[in-house]
Amino acid sequence: MIVMENERTQVSLRLPSEMVADFDKIAAGLDRDRSWVMQRAFKFYLEQEGREIIDDLDGIAALDRGEGVDFDDVLDQADDIIATARTKPIRQRA
Repeated sequence: MIVMENERTQVSLRLPSEMVADFDKIAAGLDRDRSWVMQRAFKFYLEQEGREIIDDLDGIAALDRGEGVDFDDVLDQADDIIATARTKPIRQRA
């Protein structure tokens, strides 16, 4: 998803006072405002744990649409690869 830098949506949320104090402390130490620090926190979350959740949800949606591979087909293909590897002679390096 491409988001233009100037596209903004205002949100409101309640946070524990200690968490807000930590954001304020970080912001003051970096000479930034609280919003900047919070945006960075959200960004890093979305790049890590959030990305995993989104990927899982996208995968489930793809399966619901019938997009996927039958696991038995995958196992059969893996068995073929293993069988082929076992029949090939081992090449020794010179």
